Amino acid sequence: MHILDAINSFLAYILSERGLSINTVDSYRRDLLKFYKFLGDVEIDDISTSNVDEFAEFLKDEGLSQNSRSRAFSCLRSFFKYLQLEENLKKDLTEEISVPKKKKNLPEFLSEEEVSRLLDAPSVSTLKGIRDKALLELLYATGMRVSEIVNLRLNNLDLDEKIVRIRGKGSKERLVPVGDIAMKFLMQYLLEARPHIASSKAENYIFLNMRGKKLTRVGIWKIIKQYALQAGIEKNIYPHILRHSFATHLLKNGCDLRSLQLLLGHASLLTTQVYTHLDIKYLKEIHREFHPRS
Repeated sequence: MHILDAINSFLAYILSERGLSINTVDSYRRDLLKFYKFLGDVEIDDISTSNVDEFAEFLKDEGLSQNSRSRAFSCLRSFFKYLQLEENLKKDLTEEISVPKKKKNLPEFLSEEEVSRLLDAPSVSTLKGIRDKALLELLYATGMRVSEIVNLRLNNLDLDEKIVRIRGKGSKERLVPVGDIAMKFLMQYLLEARPHIASSKAENYIFLNMRGKKLTRVGIWKIIKQYALQAGIEKNIYPHILRHSFATHLLKNGCDLRSLQLLLGHASLLTTQVYTHLDIKYLKEIHREFHPRS
């Protein structure tokens, strides 16, 4: 079996059978095509463990980060395991693949005061400002991923119950409540701004650019960076910073990990536990205040 045929078969499998997200499948595709370009035109049965070792050295020489190399080798392990089980690959190459450990980078977040400044930055005297205010408020109110909010449609809202239905990674759905403040500005956007912005190509997406088409992830990133600059926030701003701030503030104010996991749409509680490390100073203060022998 030619390596390109094997790669296409594997990608079709993880997309249809394992239900992985499009973004994850794209990452796997890029890593496997890099492996193919490194090897050249070969048959799967001709790949050896020395090829894998040489590829590891190649990735190091290319200057890939530890996390990128870890992802690439996790992908290769899955790829060869699939070939062994589904395509009768005779050699077990997975045992020879040592996956570099990921470097744990704790996500940055904004303080509650910084979030307030960011959310207050848009002016609701313009259509764009009304849209941006609703967008930022909803991101912080729900902890949605940027990829989730750009795909949010009008029929995902239950305005009476103040709930949003979010389709997350792996097409899994979750219900998240929307607070009164975010709902107020969302309603203002839906009633006063969106009807004037929407074009025939809007397709019921909630958040639109000023040309009336679906707002993109890059567009949202630019919006957040614009208002962070306007609010005088000097931290590194990136698309998920409101999601991380949402999680950190909920945990800090007493939310339990299991509830936070459901709100964030994490498949594993281990993913959610990263937020327990984010505000050690606060936890030390709590310990000093409440522990009898602190």
